Amino acid sequence: MLHRSLGKNGPRISALGLGCMGMSDFYGARDDAESIATIRHALDRGLTFLDTADMYGFGDNEELIGRALEGRPRESVFLATKFGIVRSRTDVTVRGFNGRPEYVRSACDASLRRLRVNVIDLYYQHRVDPDTPIEETVGAMAGLVQAGKVRYLGLSEAGVATIRRAHAVHPVTALQSEYSLWTRDPEEGALAVCRELGIGLVAYSPLGRGFLTGQIKRFEDFAPDDYRRISPRFQGENFQRNLDLVQRVGGLAKAKGCTPGQLALAWVLARGREIVPIPGTKRRAYLDENLGALEVSLTPSDLAQIEAVFPKNAAAGLRYPAAMMGAIGR
Repeated sequence: MLHRSLGKNGPRISALGLGCMGMSDFYGARDDAESIATIRHALDRGLTFLDTADMYGFGDNEELIGRALEGRPRESVFLATKFGIVRSRTDVTVRGFNGRPEYVRSACDASLRRLRVNVIDLYYQHRVDPDTPIEETVGAMAGLVQAGKVRYLGLSEAGVATIRRAHAVHPVTALQSEYSLWTRDPEEGALAVCRELGIGLVAYSPLGRGFLTGQIKRFEDFAPDDYRRISPRFQGENFQRNLDLVQRVGGLAKAKGCTPGQLALAWVLARGREIVPIPGTKRRAYLDENLGALEVSLTPSDLAQIEAVFPKNAAAGLRYPAAMMGAIGR
């Protein structure tokens, strides 16, 4: 297993992490037994970095991970979770945001219970709360570090100015943002400030919610409760335009002797050693395929060809519905 440092002064973790969200929410039917087997298989393969959040399955995903880690040495896993997005059980499309200090502390305690651990390795604010100064939120998060409940602090989808303000209160170890061939928003400033401040970038959805694997062919194949049914990039003409882009990537992958997904992950890995992608999967076979990306070495010529067939801003459609885009980059 290859390893990378998460930020200038952060821990050494596996160069590829495992995003666990889809095991419990957003991507169709659950199979907890296979998900637990996938987490354990990941650890057996040397992957150490697991990512979850308290809002995935209304806490179910954290509980799933807690069960999967039972009997494992605590030091064998670097565990990241998040707080700050508040969902409604009566209307799952509703999103609220809470960064108030008292909420930060209670959310952390609840996550620790569900995960069955005494300390969270990396604790993120999932989205910035526009009604609470970032200094107050990060101040409360710093208190969790002092209390021994959290080791490192992170932000997710925060704007450049917010990152700087947060980092001035307590060192930020990681920024989590969507980053892939079809979402290159971090290149608009967030990646540069991370490099300046020594913050690692954790890239979620590096496979474009599965689209970049080349396995998605028809919108109709999505389950009724699959989030991608409302995602703009999977709608109407956007779907076909993005499918055409992926097919071009598939041609490059075939010439390289790897899968389209492996090529897409190798591209993210090649963007900088401070970047750690966390592709999500709930099946062991796909996990093994993703880990194969660590063996794909891209030459300058390869990178130029990828850029030619899938240039920046080529993807059609917003990456989230318009209402959800408002929480990005605050």
